[in-house]
Amino acid sequence: MYDLRTLRDNLDAIREQLGLRGADVTWERLRTLIEQRRTLTGQAEQLRHELKNGSDEVAKLKREKQSADACMAAMKAVGERIKTIEDELRNVEATLTDLNLRIPNLPHSSVPIGKGAGDNKETRRWGSPPILTAPPKNHWELGEALGILDFDRAAKISGARFAVLTGAGARLERALINYMLDLHTTRHGYREVLPPFLVNRSSMTATGQLPKFEEDLFRLRDEDYFLIPTAEVPVTNLHRDETLSESALPIRYAAYTPCFRREAGSYGKDTKGLIRLHQFNKVELVAFTLPEQSYEELERLTSHAEAILQGLGLHYRVVTLCTGDMGFSAAKTYDIEVWLPSQNHYREVSSCSNFEAFQARRATIRYKCAVEKKGVKTQCVHTLNGSGLAVGRTLVAILETYQQPDGSVMIPEVLRQYMGGVERIRKE
Repeated sequence: MYDLRTLRDNLDAIREQLGLRGADVTWERLRTLIEQRRTLTGQAEQLRHELKNGSDEVAKLKREKQSADACMAAMKAVGERIKTIEDELRNVEATLTDLNLRIPNLPHSSVPIGKGAGDNKETRRWGSPPILTAPPKNHWELGEALGILDFDRAAKISGARFAVLTGAGARLERALINYMLDLHTTRHGYREVLPPFLVNRSSMTATGQLPKFEEDLFRLRDEDYFLIPTAEVPVTNLHRDETLSESALPIRYAAYTPCFRREAGSYGKDTKGLIRLHQFNKVELVAFTLPEQSYEELERLTSHAEAILQGLGLHYRVVTLCTGDMGFSAAKTYDIEVWLPSQNHYREVSSCSNFEAFQARRATIRYKCAVEKKGVKTQCVHTLNGSGLAVGRTLVAILETYQQPDGSVMIPEVLRQYMGGVERIRKE
């Protein structure tokens, strides 16, 4: 969301900078509403001035024992006109706010220009693809053969795009969550938080999910609550409508939550397995920083997500998303993509983004400047977040990377302490 004065004074520049990223924004409608708002505001101010002068005139006439009926009637008409204009102004401002909330964030100057995933730029790689002695099986074949994944019973219980993990599969998922949280809190300096999994409309709007992406969300039928699509939503909103002290920044949180997504635009994609579910687990990293430190923080946060994969010995690459593939609220995003042997391809396991002040403006998260600069006492913080990591997709990579010719799966050494010392998953 943009400050209205910024939007008014820089509409064409914002439109040009967004390019295809703002293709579905109704720019001319915005321009018309901005001018209507300015005109109506001016008219209302002028009429209020007339009303004040008229009130003074009525008082003067009464002091002089003269009739004030005509003047009072005129002022009543002015008051009614003010009410009509204020009602019209409220409608214009409500429509303008709704359209403003649908404008994406401006990309950082370092973001590559492009139309889609094919224009993303690889930044680095870590490790090498595993050398397997037999043709790789996909994760759902491995999991079902081992008796740790059950998609049929999940479909019976809930429907398509759900999974049941049992036995060592359920324990491996839990081990990954604990490993991720332990690493982020003990070595990377994040404060663990367990937030609500249901949030209100204001929280969804603050982080950019609403109003544009409501069809992708699960909403309660009788209450205006939404199941969270990511822990980014409740954790970022921890400081909504707050003014933080500059000395408190940066603030860093790590949170495990289940996530719920309709995947409305993905029908026909990844219909098997754990890659694209309606419900999945994720550990999320969220940071609040000073504006001048946010891009350094983005590199830091991304390295923390990478550390999980390095500890697990999983080959991955980092790509910088282009303007056409970046999320609505992001100014810059790195995707971390883990190697899946069965697909002979990389798949996203984490997105790490700097939103700059975009979410903070929507959520009114500011900080009090330690030293006032040019009359500015408070400023918006910059917010960042990244998956650290998507748990199910990490489990997929482990099953496929560490599969053995006999159908068993070796457990990465760092997870064995969470698995009761078990080194290998065998058929149950």
